[in-house]
Amino acid sequence: MFYLAHISDIHLSPLPQPSLFELTGKRLTGYLNWQKNRKNQMATNVLETLIDALYKTKPDHLVISGDLVNLALDKEFEQAYRWLLNLGQPQDISLTFGNHDAYVRGALQKACTLFKPWITGDVPQKSAFPFPYMRIRKDIAIIAASSAIATPPFQASGYFGKMQAQALSHLLKEAAQHNLFRAIMIHHPPFPKAVSWHKKLRDTKRFLDIIKHHGCELILHGHTHLPTLKYIEGPIKKIPIVGVPSASQAFGDKTPPAGFNLFSIERLQNQWHCQLQRYSIINPQNEIACTKTINF
Repeated sequence: MFYLAHISDIHLSPLPQPSLFELTGKRLTGYLNWQKNRKNQMATNVLETLIDALYKTKPDHLVISGDLVNLALDKEFEQAYRWLLNLGQPQDISLTFGNHDAYVRGALQKACTLFKPWITGDVPQKSAFPFPYMRIRKDIAIIAASSAIATPPFQASGYFGKMQAQALSHLLKEAAQHNLFRAIMIHHPPFPKAVSWHKKLRDTKRFLDIIKHHGCELILHGHTHLPTLKYIEGPIKKIPIVGVPSASQAFGDKTPPAGFNLFSIERLQNQWHCQLQRYSIINPQNEIACTKTINF
């Protein structure tokens, strides 16, 4: 049995005080939104409690599907780096980036450099942009794609380009040849009408065409802050796409409270079996319980 844990949309707090130089363009609108809304929704103690509960389940591997930070400030990246170091060994934690990690031009390149230990596949790439990458843990192929790009103010869309598509096809084919369970993570939800137009993955069809041709066993995403489950067509059977709430969302807001997903994966009689357990905060005291179990 392999236990795979999934969290997303960390939005680490407290937000470091930006300089006046940093508060230009999109960062200004984002900062005002943080002060008005997200500051009261994202709580450090919630995240700490969630992580404590997560590690009590003793997962074999943890995947984080983006949005470590809020405005992609240098101080935020430093804060996130220290946070990741405290979580565990980089070989046991796989990361991809979200739109907040690529909030302004140049931020994504900084993130790829700083967080390299968490985004390096088993076969390191020469490119400064390492996505998609693949890590094989036991019989599980963890494949991380990136949809993170800098966008104009009031937009949070994602992009999945042709080069990533070609590389993802190759990785899926390679993993299938070795009879591995293929789990893909990407920040933006890769299915139609998942979010409004200004938040969507622009190249959903390109991604879905690859999955329809090569297949996989599981797709994980963040971005929506919702505990969703959708199915898409694969070459043989339908494939689950699973979302998760923000790992820092306080209880009592209109958005679902913080949670994590735990997948129990095993192969029995040449068939993959996967069980999803959803854990979430259930009251203002930040108690966490398993609220749903689903078998795929």
